[in-house]
Amino acid sequence: MNEKILRIIAKNGKLSTEDLAAMLSAEPGEIRAAIEEMEREGVICGYPTLINWDKAECERVTALIEVKVSPERGRGFDKVAERIYQFEEVESLYLMSGGFDLTVIIVGETMREVARFVSTKLAPMESIMSTATHFVLKKYKEHGLPLVQERAADERQLITP
Repeated sequence: MNEKILRIIAKNGKLSTEDLAAMLSAEPGEIRAAIEEMEREGVICGYPTLINWDKAECERVTALIEVKVSPERGRGFDKVAERIYQFEEVESLYLMSGGFDLTVIIVGETMREVARFVSTKLAPMESIMSTATHFVLKKYKEHGLPLVQERAADERQLITP
């Protein structure tokens, strides 16, 4: 039941417990109790809103930063990650496999602001060996939801000789 609830609210956190109960053939009290338990246990950490910033009247730049780190003995990557995710610019932070260790996703108002974050806050950290910054040019889908309008079906008629 919990997994079903999570899958549904991951796409739409505004659904009421009554709507969830109807969708899952359960009682609203059962759904409410399950959600409260998952909140207490830290399974549900929050209810962010997905915003298409390209349609909003404000400029935002999203950057993905690949970070190579020298892990600390006994603490691995956790201590470095903890210091990085404390910065308010950091939207997301992931430990990765492959050619680099951490992916940092940040949001700024300009590319210059992102560059300043990397050069003054992130790169100078003691454990950081190198960074590579990539700017997001356009978002098509986020959190499993499309951010672009679906095109209308082509209504032209096929003409054959």
